[in-house]
Amino acid sequence: MSELNNLNINDPILVEIGELADSLGVQAFVVGGYVRDLLLGAVSKDIDVMVIGDPIAFSHEVVRKTGATGLVIFEKFRTAQMTIQPPDTGDAGESVPVKLEIVGARKESYDASSRKPHVEEATLEEDLSRRDFTINAMAVSVNHKGLHAGKYAFGELVDPFEGQKALAKKTIDTPLEPEETFSEDPLRILRAIRFACRFDFSISQRVRNAIVKMNERLRIVSQERITDEFMKMLSAARPSVGLKLMQDTGVMKIVFPEISELPGVDQRQDHHHKDVFLHTLSVVDNLARVSDDVWLRFAGLVHDIAKPETKKFVEGVGWTFHGHDEIGARRMKKIFQRMRQPMDRLPYLEKLIRLHLRPMALAVEGVTDSAVRRLLFEAGEDFEDLMRLCRADITSKNKELIAEYSRNYELVEIRAKEVEEKDRVRNWKPPINGDEIMEMFGIKPGREVGVLKKAVETAVLDGLIPNDHDAAVEYLRLNRSNLLSLK
Repeated sequence: MSELNNLNINDPILVEIGELADSLGVQAFVVGGYVRDLLLGAVSKDIDVMVIGDPIAFSHEVVRKTGATGLVIFEKFRTAQMTIQPPDTGDAGESVPVKLEIVGARKESYDASSRKPHVEEATLEEDLSRRDFTINAMAVSVNHKGLHAGKYAFGELVDPFEGQKALAKKTIDTPLEPEETFSEDPLRILRAIRFACRFDFSISQRVRNAIVKMNERLRIVSQERITDEFMKMLSAARPSVGLKLMQDTGVMKIVFPEISELPGVDQRQDHHHKDVFLHTLSVVDNLARVSDDVWLRFAGLVHDIAKPETKKFVEGVGWTFHGHDEIGARRMKKIFQRMRQPMDRLPYLEKLIRLHLRPMALAVEGVTDSAVRRLLFEAGEDFEDLMRLCRADITSKNKELIAEYSRNYELVEIRAKEVEEKDRVRNWKPPINGDEIMEMFGIKPGREVGVLKKAVETAVLDGLIPNDHDAAVEYLRLNRSNLLSLK
């Protein structure tokens, strides 16, 4: 990558903002990720504009001039956000609204035990020096007329910390000493790892040393910000890069302690088990190759989370992890609460963890219609994701074993398709409900209703009766006493 002094800024939004800045006598720059992505030949979805002066007043002028909508102002942080529609250039295709953030040149810092930053006004050079990494510490002037003694013409690149060189070397480094950068905002510890993961860059040795030294500082950052960074990293093309860096630098034990406990290989006699952490990284990467769904990737990350506590060596058998599927599913609620994850995603995660061993067990024990019917019923609309997880879980280097597992899963999928076409049990509801059961037998709400309703569900899934209302009624009339005596 050859170094540049000027960039071709042809975005009509930035051209218009530059003209507005000229008319108001304000110095304005596009900064951060937009500049970095432009140098990498990518298109950024968001635009960050930094002004020397009052960003709030300038934001109101931008709204007035451009018709931007959704203005949100954060006075304390000298920041405003809005959505802006690009001017019509006559090109074919529908223009996409852009998220625009306008900030004042600033510097911010945290007290030793505070989760909230202190924000102060700064010069352009101070603002860039206080940014997280050199690849993000570049600015490009959008003024069409050189302001302030002819400084910074339109498109002129300001790169005081050699961000271009860092991009060329594919290195994450900080403008200031990393300890100072991380002290100002400890979340940057996790951001360094995320950017390394996103761009497949290395982290400079001095930054890596600072992460190891200061990772405990992450504890003062709000959980919401940490989780947001973590999920962005999990959305990368190869999440294992970031996950391994987190583990190697001690960050994982702060952010996700359960995952930090996965590494380790034990040897007993001739029996060993593979390192669960490295296996998990492979599973997540396998899923990343077939799906952009971050929650499916999260399922891959946590599917073996209970293996450390269920690990047991059985003479004549080897290492076992009995119950790790059920125990892992039960642990998810506390993890979700701690990480401030959306609770509406919890049932999906619990389901995939709880069921991830079932398809292979079903293939080994026999792919009967009743077993497939029950799996389809329990997996519901997430059956395809379950099978993606199962296939991603094949991380053996033994080609014969890989082929065998793949054939088994293919058999399950074929039978599942056949059973579903015949019985339609996915997202199925029992043919009789609790109200009808109470009316049939003249009973009140209680345990007996639940037992009988569950009995009908089991009978249909096991193929004892068809999925039919009259058949369910007849089954309960004939077997009510026996069914209740079994409970």
